Amino acid sequence: MKSELKEISPTQREIHLEIDAELLKTAYGKVSQQYAKRANVPGFRKGFAPLDVVRMRFSEEIKSEVLQEVIPGQVTAAIQEHELHPLAEPHLHLEDRETLKVNGSQSIKLHIHVEVMPEIPTPKYKGIEVTRRVKPIADGEVEDLIAERLQKEAALIPVEGRKSKLGDTVIADLEGVFADEADAEPIKADDLEVELGGEHIEVSFTENLVGVKPDEEKDFTVVYPETFSSEALAGKTVNYKAKIKSVGRAEVPELNDAWAKSLDEGYKSLADLRKTLKADLVKYAETDADARLRNNAIAKLIEDNAFEIPTALIENQARNLLNNFAEDLQQRGVDLSKVESQFVEMAYNNMRTQAERDVRGALLLDKVAELEKVDVSETEINEEIQKLADYYRASAEEIRESLEKQGGGVENIRNNLKTRKSIEAVIAKAKVTDGEWIDESVGQPETAEKPKKEAKKKAPAKKAAKKSE
Repeated sequence: MKSELKEISPTQREIHLEIDAELLKTAYGKVSQQYAKRANVPGFRKGFAPLDVVRMRFSEEIKSEVLQEVIPGQVTAAIQEHELHPLAEPHLHLEDRETLKVNGSQSIKLHIHVEVMPEIPTPKYKGIEVTRRVKPIADGEVEDLIAERLQKEAALIPVEGRKSKLGDTVIADLEGVFADEADAEPIKADDLEVELGGEHIEVSFTENLVGVKPDEEKDFTVVYPETFSSEALAGKTVNYKAKIKSVGRAEVPELNDAWAKSLDEGYKSLADLRKTLKADLVKYAETDADARLRNNAIAKLIEDNAFEIPTALIENQARNLLNNFAEDLQQRGVDLSKVESQFVEMAYNNMRTQAERDVRGALLLDKVAELEKVDVSETEINEEIQKLADYYRASAEEIRESLEKQGGGVENIRNNLKTRKSIEAVIAKAKVTDGEWIDESVGQPETAEKPKKEAKKKAPAKKAAKKSE
């Protein structure tokens, strides 16, 4: 075996390989004998046809098997000889495939195309200039949060002696049948709450449920727009039957110190509640500013450090992103078998662009970790697992078992912590200045959950009544 290595690019290597004639001759003899033993050749008993006749009759089959017998081992040996670490299966190209001989009369030549990890250049990350911008708390934000809390505490008081009107809440058992899909599973929702005229209520529900009384039944049809928030309902026509159970009107508590104290959250007065909510908003704005700062720093790191990325890594990450996207669509009720291939192709191309940024950022941060000697201790891993345990109200062992089932186990925690500390190292070496607030749209920041009211628990089928936000 003779081999020569050529560097095509930072991520591409090509091996010119010549396989010895003697090796081919041995394999040719072995394969020919195997065919001769089992070959059915007209005019001869099975297994008794002359070897030359068998070789002529099954020339292409024998040739293919000889190549399959010889090439993989020689390719592996050549890759090992040149100490390459392929990121994907090598691509092979045989010279003169149609005319080559495998009987040992000549050697054969082939090219092996291998994709490898490039040498990551030392990134320029020291002195990256980024601006930290904190969003100011707008007038009325605290009062909006209080208004939401009041609505959460609202009591539904039954109305008597009249039919439902705008502003009322109708509680009904609902059943819907798709007009054009007889085999589709019906929509069913018991004790569905519909606030007539509510901001997030489909207009058709309000129009058809105004003027009803308890124990009435109402049939109506809703034609959902193509842009409806639920893909399962978008563009569909649904025939609904609603059995009215009650009609009520929400009464919110009086806004005063007594109400603030009644929340059982330690507030001494309404002023104390306002002060706490303002502090929460300030804390959220600071956390959001830090997340934007990190995102902008990593974006600048990626922009300032161009190098060739292996296609195999990009495609692998793009597939991961596409799979996550598909799972999200399924959870939102989309039948993936009905998704057009053009949409999938467009989505994949978009994912590929994001995947390249993801891979480039990860490789650069790995290099930063190496340069900054970033290390993750077992203590830090245990603390992170305990945080997860506290959040999910589980034991640390249960979290570890769950991580193992998901694949990667504790190593995923280690990698996440390493990435986090590498980003912190970049920020520590960056030139950070404070600036006035600008509504930036650079990526999706890692943000803490903004203080808000807890959503009132209702039947999942209520989505049928909500319109796109």
